[in-house]
Amino acid sequence: MPRTVWYPGHMAKGKRKLEELAKKLDLIFEVRDARAPNMTSSPLTESFSKVCPVYIILSRADLAEEGATKAWLHFFKEKKRKVWALNLLEGKIEPLRRDILRLRPPYRELRVAVMGIPNVGKSLFLNLLVGRKRAQVGGIPGVTRGVSWYKGQDILAVDSPGILDPRSHVEIHRRLAWLGSSRPDVIGGCDAIAVSLLSFLRERGLWRLIEDKWGIPDEGEDNLILLEKIGRRLGCLVSGGRVDLALAGQRFIDAFATGKLGRVTLEWPGERYPWEIE
Repeated sequence: MPRTVWYPGHMAKGKRKLEELAKKLDLIFEVRDARAPNMTSSPLTESFSKVCPVYIILSRADLAEEGATKAWLHFFKEKKRKVWALNLLEGKIEPLRRDILRLRPPYRELRVAVMGIPNVGKSLFLNLLVGRKRAQVGGIPGVTRGVSWYKGQDILAVDSPGILDPRSHVEIHRRLAWLGSSRPDVIGGCDAIAVSLLSFLRERGLWRLIEDKWGIPDEGEDNLILLEKIGRRLGCLVSGGRVDLALAGQRFIDAFATGKLGRVTLEWPGERYPWEIE
């Protein structure tokens, strides 16, 4: 039976390290994907916010629908949360840096951690905070050993592995796989995850993204047949002219996750998920 959750051992270890470290920090950045700010939230945010300020970074804002991102920024600000929506590839974080450096104690660098689920842009954000030529430093007196610190531009930052919530609903893990934040080959197979994404796009009236990209109209076929058509378009063929559905699914998911199909937001503030509706 295929697994429904991807939660390797290093995630549990990283969680323990961050819990030990939280009280020694001045600030924690939680990086989320702007296309799914709720589903990509860290399972550690609530507990950590009780001992340290947690600021939210909505990465990949250039891949999300602009109206949705504005709605999310308003949602978080109403909840008195510090939040920025960024295209990290642009590298423009100076307003954010000026804001956080006001928290720096006069006698040392600002100590921060960058956390989040896998593949939401944590390392890229860390590079922007401390400089691309970041220098790894050794242990800090009085601070948990066994974690990697990076120093630069008046900031001392600790990186962390991406940590998922293994208790989340299976459908959340499927949708995280659409964004590249979970492993489709582990939680059901690339073909099955791709079929679920095709179903979502059709339900949302977004098939035009696929038609514009690959010239494949929606003629009412089964999703598996549509995946086969996409696979043929992408050259995912094996002997006998058959389509390798697993490879087709992987390439389709990768195209969606990297924004090659266009801007798509998976959820809006206050929206109820299908699995929550009886």
